[in-house]
Amino acid sequence: MNERPVMMKIEKAVDEAKDTKTFWFSGRVGAKPGQFVMLWLPGSGQKPFGISYQERGSFALTIRRVGGFTKELFKLGTGDRVGIQGPYGKPFSMKGDNVVLIGGGYGTAPLALLADEMARKGKNVHMITGAAGKEFLLYQKRFEKSKVKTTYATDDGSFGHKGFCTECLVDSVKSGNIDYVYCCGPEKMMVKVFEICNKKEIPGEFSLERYMKCGFGVCGSCTLDPTGWRVCKDGPVFTLEQLKKVDEFGKYKRDGSGKKGKL
Repeated sequence: MNERPVMMKIEKAVDEAKDTKTFWFSGRVGAKPGQFVMLWLPGSGQKPFGISYQERGSFALTIRRVGGFTKELFKLGTGDRVGIQGPYGKPFSMKGDNVVLIGGGYGTAPLALLADEMARKGKNVHMITGAAGKEFLLYQKRFEKSKVKTTYATDDGSFGHKGFCTECLVDSVKSGNIDYVYCCGPEKMMVKVFEICNKKEIPGEFSLERYMKCGFGVCGSCTLDPTGWRVCKDGPVFTLEQLKKVDEFGKYKRDGSGKKGKL
Protein backbone atom coordinates (compact mmCIF):
# COMPACT_ATOMS: atom_id res chain seq x y z
CA MET A 1 0.00 0.00 0.00
CA ASN A 2 1.38 3.38 -1.02
CA GLU A 3 1.04 6.09 1.66
CA ARG A 4 2.26 8.71 -0.80
CA PRO A 5 1.23 9.23 -4.41
CA VAL A 6 3.32 7.37 -6.95
CA MET A 7 3.46 9.14 -10.30
CA MET A 8 2.23 6.73 -12.95
CA LYS A 9 1.93 7.14 -16.70
CA ILE A 10 -1.43 6.69 -18.39
CA GLU A 11 -0.90 3.86 -20.87
CA LYS A 12 -4.19 4.48 -22.63
CA ALA A 13 -7.57 6.12 -22.08
CA VAL A 14 -10.50 4.23 -23.59
CA ASP A 15 -14.00 5.59 -24.16
CA GLU A 16 -16.21 3.23 -22.16
CA ALA A 17 -19.61 4.94 -22.46
CA LYS A 18 -20.96 8.45 -22.82
CA ASP A 19 -18.94 10.79 -20.55
CA THR A 20 -17.05 7.76 -19.19
CA LYS A 21 -13.48 6.64 -19.79
CA THR A 22 -11.29 3.83 -18.53
CA PHE A 23 -7.72 4.90 -17.71
CA TRP A 24 -5.14 2.10 -17.91
CA PHE A 25 -1.83 1.99 -16.02
CA SER A 26 1.13 -0.40 -16.11
CA GLY A 27 1.92 -2.10 -12.83
CA ARG A 28 -0.12 -3.81 -10.16
CA VAL A 29 -1.60 -2.28 -7.05
CA GLY A 30 -2.58 -5.63 -5.51
CA ALA A 31 -6.13 -4.52 -4.83
CA LYS A 32 -9.08 -6.71 -3.91
CA PRO A 33 -12.52 -6.09 -5.46
CA GLY A 34 -14.18 -3.15 -3.75
CA GLN A 35 -10.99 -1.34 -2.77
CA PHE A 36 -10.05 2.04 -4.20
CA VAL A 37 -7.09 4.31 -4.90
CA MET A 38 -6.68 8.05 -4.47
CA LEU A 39 -5.87 9.67 -7.80
CA TRP A 40 -3.85 12.88 -7.49
CA LEU A 41 -4.05 15.44 -10.27
CA PRO A 42 -1.43 18.18 -9.80
CA GLY A 43 -3.20 21.50 -9.39
CA SER A 44 -6.60 19.91 -8.84
CA GLY A 45 -6.18 17.78 -5.69
CA GLN A 46 -7.10 14.12 -5.31
CA LYS A 47 -10.23 11.96 -5.47
CA PRO A 48 -11.05 8.30 -4.72
CA PHE A 49 -11.83 5.87 -7.54
CA GLY A 50 -12.63 2.18 -7.42
CA ILE A 51 -10.52 -0.26 -9.42
CA SER A 52 -12.44 -1.65 -12.38
CA TYR A 53 -9.84 -3.88 -14.07
CA GLN A 54 -6.85 -5.73 -12.67
CA GLU A 55 -4.82 -7.91 -14.99
CA ARG A 56 -1.31 -9.27 -14.95
CA GLY A 57 0.92 -6.21 -15.05
CA SER A 58 -1.82 -3.60 -15.39
CA PHE A 59 -4.89 -2.09 -13.76
CA ALA A 60 -7.53 0.45 -14.68
CA LEU A 61 -9.96 2.99 -13.28
CA THR A 62 -13.30 3.67 -14.97
CA ILE A 63 -14.28 7.29 -14.39
CA ARG A 64 -17.27 9.39 -15.35
CA ARG A 65 -16.94 13.11 -16.05
CA VAL A 66 -19.12 14.73 -13.38
CA GLY A 67 -17.26 17.81 -12.08
CA GLY A 68 -14.24 20.07 -12.29
CA PHE A 69 -11.73 17.43 -11.21
CA THR A 70 -12.81 14.85 -13.77
CA LYS A 71 -13.12 17.54 -16.44
CA GLU A 72 -9.40 18.22 -16.03
CA LEU A 73 -8.60 14.51 -15.88
CA PHE A 74 -10.40 13.91 -19.18
CA LYS A 75 -8.01 16.33 -20.88
CA LEU A 76 -5.20 13.83 -20.27
CA GLY A 77 -4.24 10.87 -22.41
CA THR A 78 -1.50 8.39 -23.24
CA GLY A 79 1.83 9.41 -21.72
CA ASP A 80 0.46 11.88 -19.19
CA ARG A 81 1.16 11.21 -15.52
CA VAL A 82 -1.03 11.25 -12.43
CA GLY A 83 -0.41 10.26 -8.83
CA ILE A 84 -1.80 6.97 -7.55
CA GLN A 85 -2.02 6.23 -3.83
CA GLY A 86 -3.36 3.04 -2.29
CA PRO A 87 -5.11 0.64 -2.45
CA TYR A 88 -7.32 1.54 0.48
CA GLY A 89 -10.51 0.39 2.10
CA LYS A 90 -12.32 -2.79 3.05
CA PRO A 91 -13.07 -5.00 0.02
CA PHE A 92 -16.10 -7.11 -0.79
CA SER A 93 -16.14 -10.37 1.17
CA MET A 94 -16.90 -12.61 -1.84
CA LYS A 95 -19.37 -14.62 0.24
CA GLY A 96 -22.10 -16.70 -1.37
CA ASP A 97 -22.31 -19.22 -4.19
CA ASN A 98 -25.43 -17.87 -5.94
CA VAL A 99 -25.02 -14.13 -5.95
CA VAL A 100 -26.52 -11.03 -7.54
CA LEU A 101 -24.41 -7.96 -8.23
CA ILE A 102 -26.45 -4.83 -8.88
CA GLY A 103 -24.87 -1.62 -10.12
CA GLY A 104 -26.33 1.71 -11.09
CA GLY A 105 -24.46 3.98 -13.53
CA TYR A 106 -20.72 4.04 -12.96
CA GLY A 107 -21.33 2.11 -9.72
CA THR A 108 -21.04 -0.93 -12.00
CA ALA A 109 -17.26 -0.33 -12.25
CA PRO A 110 -16.08 -1.89 -8.95
CA LEU A 111 -18.68 -4.64 -9.26
CA ALA A 112 -17.28 -5.70 -12.63
CA LEU A 113 -13.97 -6.61 -11.01
CA LEU A 114 -15.87 -8.53 -8.32
CA ALA A 115 -17.85 -10.36 -11.02
CA ASP A 116 -14.62 -11.40 -12.75
CA GLU A 117 -13.12 -12.74 -9.52
CA MET A 118 -16.23 -14.60 -8.39
CA ALA A 119 -16.80 -16.16 -11.82
CA ARG A 120 -13.19 -17.40 -11.84
CA LYS A 121 -13.86 -19.09 -8.51
CA GLY A 122 -16.83 -20.94 -9.97
CA LYS A 123 -19.55 -18.87 -8.33
CA ASN A 124 -22.95 -18.47 -10.01
CA VAL A 125 -22.97 -14.73 -10.72
CA HIS A 126 -25.88 -12.65 -12.00
CA MET A 127 -24.95 -9.05 -12.86
CA ILE A 128 -27.75 -6.48 -13.00
CA THR A 129 -26.65 -3.12 -14.36
CA GLY A 130 -28.70 -0.02 -15.02
CA ALA A 131 -28.28 3.44 -16.50
CA ALA A 132 -30.32 6.34 -17.82
CA GLY A 133 -29.94 5.11 -21.40
CA LYS A 134 -28.01 2.66 -23.58
CA GLU A 135 -25.25 5.19 -24.20
CA PHE A 136 -24.39 5.19 -20.47
CA LEU A 137 -24.25 1.40 -19.95
CA LEU A 138 -20.84 0.01 -19.04
CA TYR A 139 -18.98 -3.10 -20.17
CA GLN A 140 -21.46 -4.70 -22.57
CA LYS A 141 -18.70 -6.41 -24.58
CA ARG A 142 -16.84 -7.30 -21.39
CA PHE A 143 -19.82 -9.10 -19.91
CA GLU A 144 -20.59 -10.81 -23.23
CA LYS A 145 -17.13 -12.42 -23.19
CA SER A 146 -17.35 -13.47 -19.54
CA LYS A 147 -19.28 -16.26 -17.83
CA VAL A 148 -21.43 -13.72 -16.03
CA LYS A 149 -25.17 -13.70 -16.67
CA THR A 150 -26.09 -10.05 -17.25
CA THR A 151 -29.39 -8.19 -17.13
CA TYR A 152 -29.55 -4.60 -18.39
CA ALA A 153 -32.02 -1.89 -17.43
CA THR A 154 -32.39 1.61 -18.83
CA ASP A 155 -34.65 4.37 -17.59
CA ASP A 156 -35.70 5.28 -21.13
CA GLY A 157 -36.06 1.70 -22.38
CA SER A 158 -33.37 2.12 -25.05
CA PHE A 159 -31.79 -1.22 -24.06
CA GLY A 160 -32.90 -4.13 -21.91
CA HIS A 161 -35.57 -3.71 -19.27
CA LYS A 162 -37.37 -0.36 -19.36
CA GLY A 163 -37.23 0.94 -15.83
CA PHE A 164 -34.97 0.70 -12.80
CA CYS A 165 -32.44 -2.04 -12.17
CA THR A 166 -34.03 -2.58 -8.74
CA GLU A 167 -37.12 -3.87 -10.54
CA CYS A 168 -34.92 -6.55 -12.11
CA LEU A 169 -33.67 -7.44 -8.64
CA VAL A 170 -37.24 -8.00 -7.47
CA ASP A 171 -37.78 -10.42 -10.37
CA SER A 172 -34.48 -12.18 -9.66
CA VAL A 173 -35.39 -12.62 -6.00
CA LYS A 174 -38.69 -14.21 -7.00
CA SER A 175 -37.21 -16.64 -9.49
CA GLY A 176 -33.82 -17.53 -8.03
CA ASN A 177 -32.11 -19.02 -5.02
CA ILE A 178 -29.99 -16.01 -4.04
CA ASP A 179 -27.75 -16.27 -1.01
CA TYR A 180 -25.92 -12.92 -1.25
CA VAL A 181 -26.28 -9.51 -2.93
CA TYR A 182 -23.58 -6.93 -3.69
CA CYS A 183 -24.50 -3.37 -4.59
CA CYS A 184 -22.91 -0.11 -5.73
CA GLY A 185 -24.48 2.98 -7.28
CA PRO A 186 -26.52 6.06 -6.41
CA GLU A 187 -27.45 5.91 -2.75
CA LYS A 188 -31.18 6.25 -3.39
CA MET A 189 -30.93 3.12 -5.55
CA MET A 190 -28.93 1.30 -2.86
CA VAL A 191 -31.59 2.12 -0.27
CA LYS A 192 -34.15 0.34 -2.44
CA VAL A 193 -31.83 -2.68 -2.76
CA PHE A 194 -31.33 -2.58 1.01
CA GLU A 195 -35.11 -2.65 1.56
CA ILE A 196 -35.62 -5.57 -0.85
CA CYS A 197 -32.84 -7.62 0.73
CA ASN A 198 -33.91 -6.81 4.27
CA LYS A 199 -37.50 -7.84 3.56
CA LYS A 200 -36.42 -11.13 1.98
CA GLU A 201 -33.71 -11.70 4.62
CA ILE A 202 -30.97 -11.90 2.00
CA PRO A 203 -27.57 -10.75 3.32
CA GLY A 204 -25.66 -8.21 1.28
CA GLU A 205 -22.89 -5.67 1.02
CA PHE A 206 -23.02 -2.10 -0.20
CA SER A 207 -20.23 0.19 -1.39
CA LEU A 208 -20.76 3.74 -0.13
CA GLU A 209 -19.44 6.98 -1.57
CA ARG A 210 -18.54 9.91 0.67
CA TYR A 211 -16.29 12.96 0.43
CA MET A 212 -12.69 11.93 1.19
CA LYS A 213 -9.63 14.09 1.71
CA CYS A 214 -6.98 11.54 2.71
CA GLY A 215 -8.29 8.05 1.94
CA PHE A 216 -6.74 6.29 4.93
CA GLY A 217 -8.68 7.38 8.01
CA VAL A 218 -6.84 10.46 9.28
CA CYS A 219 -8.97 13.46 8.28
CA GLY A 220 -12.38 12.13 9.34
CA SER A 221 -14.22 13.86 6.50
CA CYS A 222 -16.02 10.63 5.48
CA THR A 223 -17.25 9.69 8.96
CA LEU A 224 -20.78 8.25 9.15
CA ASP A 225 -23.43 9.36 11.66
CA PRO A 226 -23.79 8.20 14.41
CA THR A 227 -21.37 5.25 14.31
CA GLY A 228 -18.20 7.19 13.62
CA TRP A 229 -17.22 4.66 10.97
CA ARG A 230 -14.90 6.09 8.34
CA VAL A 231 -15.92 5.14 4.82
CA CYS A 232 -12.30 5.10 3.65
CA LYS A 233 -11.06 2.85 6.46
CA ASP A 234 -14.05 0.91 7.81
CA GLY A 235 -15.60 0.79 4.32
CA PRO A 236 -16.31 1.63 1.60
CA VAL A 237 -18.02 -1.76 1.73
CA PHE A 238 -20.56 -2.18 4.54
CA THR A 239 -22.88 -5.08 5.27
CA LEU A 240 -26.64 -4.76 5.38
CA GLU A 241 -26.54 -5.28 9.14
CA GLN A 242 -24.00 -2.49 9.56
CA LEU A 243 -26.09 -0.05 7.53
CA LYS A 244 -29.02 -0.58 9.88
CA LYS A 245 -26.94 1.40 12.38
CA VAL A 246 -26.14 4.29 10.01
CA ASP A 247 -28.70 7.07 10.42
CA GLU A 248 -27.55 9.09 7.40
CA PHE A 249 -27.78 6.22 4.89
CA GLY A 250 -30.23 7.23 2.19
CA LYS A 251 -30.89 10.61 3.82
CA TYR A 252 -27.89 12.91 3.50
CA LYS A 253 -24.12 13.14 3.17
CA ARG A 254 -21.59 15.81 4.04
CA ASP A 255 -19.58 18.04 1.74
CA GLY A 256 -15.93 19.03 2.12
CA SER A 257 -16.75 21.47 4.92
CA GLY A 258 -18.71 18.86 6.87
CA LYS A 259 -22.10 20.45 6.11
CA LYS A 260 -25.02 18.11 5.55
CA GLY A 261 -26.33 18.04 2.01
CA LYS A 262 -28.77 16.20 -0.23
CA LEU A 263 -27.80 12.92 -1.86
